[in-house]
Order: sequence, then structure tokens, then C-alpha cells
Amino acid sequence: MSCCDLAAAGQLGKASIMASDCEPALNQAEGRNPTLERYLGALREAKNDSEQFAALLLVTKAVKAGDIDAKTRRRIFDAVGFTFPNRLLTTKEAPDGCPDHVLRALGVALLACFCSDPELAAHPQVLNKIPILSTFLTARGDPDDAARRSMIDDTYQCLTAVAGTPRGPRHLIAGGTVSALCQAYLGHGYGFDQALALLVGLLAAAETQCWKEAEPDLLAVLRGLSEDFQKAEDASKFELCQLLPLFLPPTTVPPECYRDLQAGLARILGSKLSSWQRNPALKLAARLAHACGSDWIPAGSSGSKFLALLVNLACVEVRLALEETGTEVKEDVVTACYALMELGIQECTRCEQSLLKEPQKVQLVSVMKEAIGAVIHYLLQVGSEKQKEPFVFASVRILGAWLAEETSSLRKEVCQLLPFLVRYAKTLYEEAEEANDLSQQVANLAISPTTPGPTWPGDALRRDACFTSLMNTLMTSLPALVQQQGRLLLAANVATLGLLMARLLSTSPALQGTPASRGFFAAAILFLSQSHVARATPGSDQAVLALSPEYEGIWADLQELWFLGMQAFTGCVPLLPWLAPAALRSRWPQELLQLLGSVSPNSVKPEMVAAYQGVLVELARANRLCREAMRLQAGEETASHYRMAALEQCLSEP
Repeated sequence: MSCCDLAAAGQLGKASIMASDCEPALNQAEGRNPTLERYLGALREAKNDSEQFAALLLVTKAVKAGDIDAKTRRRIFDAVGFTFPNRLLTTKEAPDGCPDHVLRALGVALLACFCSDPELAAHPQVLNKIPILSTFLTARGDPDDAARRSMIDDTYQCLTAVAGTPRGPRHLIAGGTVSALCQAYLGHGYGFDQALALLVGLLAAAETQCWKEAEPDLLAVLRGLSEDFQKAEDASKFELCQLLPLFLPPTTVPPECYRDLQAGLARILGSKLSSWQRNPALKLAARLAHACGSDWIPAGSSGSKFLALLVNLACVEVRLALEETGTEVKEDVVTACYALMELGIQECTRCEQSLLKEPQKVQLVSVMKEAIGAVIHYLLQVGSEKQKEPFVFASVRILGAWLAEETSSLRKEVCQLLPFLVRYAKTLYEEAEEANDLSQQVANLAISPTTPGPTWPGDALRRDACFTSLMNTLMTSLPALVQQQGRLLLAANVATLGLLMARLLSTSPALQGTPASRGFFAAAILFLSQSHVARATPGSDQAVLALSPEYEGIWADLQELWFLGMQAFTGCVPLLPWLAPAALRSRWPQELLQLLGSVSPNSVKPEMVAAYQGVLVELARANRLCREAMRLQAGEETASHYRMAALEQCLSEP
């Protein structure tokens, strides 16, 4: 059989088998085509490649276009199997007069036929061809060669079919397909547009894995797309606006892309556009703001004008979307506008090296105030059935960002909304498991298409990584503060805030008995334990509980912080297994019982008794050695004197 016959058999076989996707089978009373059956038998019984080629050619002639269904196609595959295509793909010697790529082209053609069946596309014999197929995308050769072009088309067909299977993207990424696709696109050879389309699909399905496996190649594509975006003068710039967010890395955008991206966006947003042209640009700007803050915007007059334009457009879009009752809200666009408003809030409150001049800040605060008013108007209409929707979460977030910096304006409207905010925060906190991915859903809505963020603690007002950083700062600051004269009130604020946050972040690695966490809790115990002392009273045999001299002068300011700190410490004990033994080593429970035993019970106010009992009970429940130490310190007797029923019961148990 000649080389031409081989190619014809492959292409004719492909055309006939693939035709099943267009028309139903022509089975007569569930009978089978006897001629086809005879040729399939010959194909199954073929003893060598030549016989297989001949039988395959006969099969293709016996099947007219549209005369084959999925079952018949599967029977053809069963007759051919993978062994034959495998040899074609790996052979290094072609028949005389036949280019070396023709056999590979025939092998890929057969594989493409089989991959039209989803079951076969996920077959191990197809998946293990991914590395070989990927190399075909970047192989050099005559760009006008029809067989080579056909092989490239078939290769993309195979890879696209695999990508459509449940675990296909993972196999493609592991097989080096992402890098091959990047190189094929950057080479702008035949089929480079198919390479870009498949890349988009893989990034949408498994962004993190793609960047992990092929970051340098993807960055090269991003640079190429950014340059094209900056130069584009036709409608392609709007298409690139939709593509570019998918190619922004999950960490930071390379600075060398800043100029092209900003220049392209400035050209688009500075023109009179329809919404379908403007919205992708706003979403791209939001992605950049989310990933880079304002770093991608140049300093100087052009940068400040561009930033002011961005925020003004975002505020107008928010008002148009949310002020009109009954209109359909484009949630992805409005969420992107929220991100741009956050950028505006940050720049308006920045004192040093701000991109904005003072008159620009005043103007932007005014338009953002109006947009926030629209957000409040929207939230006032949210019913309980919508409280778990990501767009509501995004709306609460932008309101929180505004209120963090501006509390005087819109006070009446905010007070009207407060019951909703409290109810909303409480609902999500109590249903943390269901709400746990809300922040990621918001990211998927507009800002960060697929990148998973840190686990949200479950509290709508406090679901963010910056709080872990704040917790670290508090832990390292408190030990020095409690030792400094005149810093007690500051230490009280730091200790109480840290204890409250520790309850929410109890699973954080930073709180698992690290030196910093142990130092923080030791300092917190020092603050809580030194507030009261036993003071002798003239004419009385028993001392009374009194404030320490250092605490006495500022107790009016300290009191609520101290009680809140005691409550928060109590809540931390069952969450941090190492905390009870640490408290025992500090001797706080023993010294507290000793203090209570040395003063008159009548001198201890009920709220103090409740605060002390709360700490002692949790320490006793958490650790056997704590219980034994309390018993040795006459804990049961003291509990009885102060009517601490819960502590008395706890200490009476083994």
C-alpha cells in the first residue's frame, strides 16, 4: 500500500467515523450492514499493518456519511484498538517516498476519531498520549503542508476532548500541555488561535495548577497579550479585555505589563462606549486593583486623572444598577465596581505618596458617598432569602470599607441599616460552614476568577488574611507593653483585642503554642491577674478585695476592657489545649484562689465572682493537673464560700 493510500485511509476513516456526530444510524430492524460486518471481521483478523490498512480502507468505503451511530463507531474502535495507532504515533521509519510525519498524522487522525467518544477520551491509552500530542503542537515543519495542518487540527481535537472529561484538565497540565500551548500561541503558527482557546479553558478549570506547572510560559503569553492590548485599535481590544483577566497570575502581575495594561484601559475608558464595551474594561481594572492595588497606575497627572476616571465610572455604574428598584443588577460588573471603589477609598485616605490631589479626593469622596447611599438602599431591600448570596456579601464588604474610614456621613441611613447588618453577621457566623466559601464566590463573581483564597473564619465582618497579620502584631507587642509604666490602658486594649481575635483564629498555626503565642498569653494573664489585691481594713479581721494602685486611677476606662478580656480568655481555654497547662505554670489559678480565700466574700461584687468562676471552671475542665492544683489550694471550700456552684461541681469530679 502506498503512502497516499495510507493517508487516504486515515482521512477517509476519520470522515466516516466522525460523521456519526451529525446523523443517526440507519439500522434496519436493529439489523447490521452485512458488508460492514464482513470488513470489520477482516479488520479484527488482520495479521500485519498492511492488512489493517487495507481493511480500514474497506470499512470506510462500506460506511456512507451519516450511516454510523455511536455503537457502530465503538465497534470500529474495538476492531482497530489502540495498538495500531500507538505504533503509528511512535514509528520512526516511514515507507519509501512517504514523509516521516504522515504516519503520525494517520495515528493522530484515528485517535481524534476515538476521542469523539467521551468514554474513549478518558481512556488511559489516550491519556498517556498527552505528552506525545503536546510535542506535535510545537514541531517545526512546512506550514503549508496539508498533512501537517491536518495533524495539528486533529491534535487540538484530541486535547480538547480530553479537557472536556472530568479529570482531563489535570492530566493535560501534568502532561506538559500548558507550556506547549503557550509556545504554540506565541509562535503564531498554524492553529495558534486553537491554542489560545484551549489555554482559556484550562485556566478557567484549574488556574492554580496551570500557574504552578507553567508560570514562565504563561507570563510570556500575558506579556504578549498586554502588548497586543496596548496596540489594538480595532474591536480586538474589547475581546482582549475579556481574555486578559484569565491570564493574570494569582499572585502579582509582572511590573513590565503595567504600562501596556494601563494605557490600553485608559484608551478604552476615556472613549464614549456602550455598556458591553465598557464593562469588560471595568472588570479588568478591578482584577488589577485587586492584585496590585494602585501600583499599576503611573504617578503624576496622567495617573491621577486615570484613577479619578476609574472611580467615577465605578460609582456611576453602582448608582445606575442599585438605585432603580426592579431593574436587573449585573452583579459581576457591580462587584468589579466595588473593587474600584475600595481602591478609591484607600487612595483618598492615604496621606503620603497618594496618586490623588486634594481637590480630586474631595470630589471622589462626594461621588463615593452617593454610591454608598445606593448600596445602603439596596441592602435595605434584601430579604432573608438572599442573605447567603455572594453579591449581598460583596455589598456588605464595600459598606464596611467605607465605614472603616467615614463614620459621620450617611449616619441616619447607616443606623437604619444596623439591624440588618447585625442580623446578617450573626446568621453567617452561626452558619459558618455554609458561608465558608462566600468570599471565594465573590471572587469568582468578578475580581479573582478562580483563585481560592484563605479559609474564611465564618464571620462576615472579620473573613480576612489581614487579621492573621494583625494577630501576629498584637502578640509581639503585648509582652513589652505590660512592662512599661504609663502604658496600662494601651496594653489593656491590645490584650483584649488579641484575646477576642484569638477565639476566631484559634486554628491558625500562629496560635498553636508558638513562642509568640505563649508570650502573648503570659502577658495577658499578667494584665488580668494584677488588677485586684487584698487590702487590710482597719477594725476588721478580714481583708477586702480592692483595685491595685496602678489600676485604680484609670479603672473607669479599664473596667469594660478587663471584663471583656476575662470573658475572651475563658473562651480561648477550650480552643487552645496548651493554654491551661501554661496558665497553671504561671500560678494564676492558684494565686486567684488564694486571693479569694484571703478576702471577705462580701467585698467581692457578683460580676467579679462570675468573671473569676468562668476562668477557673474552664481551666479545671480543660486539664486534670489544674483541678488537682485547685483542690490543693482549698478550691472546693472557696467555691462554696462564694457560691460558685459550677466550680464546686467541677472540682468534686475525678
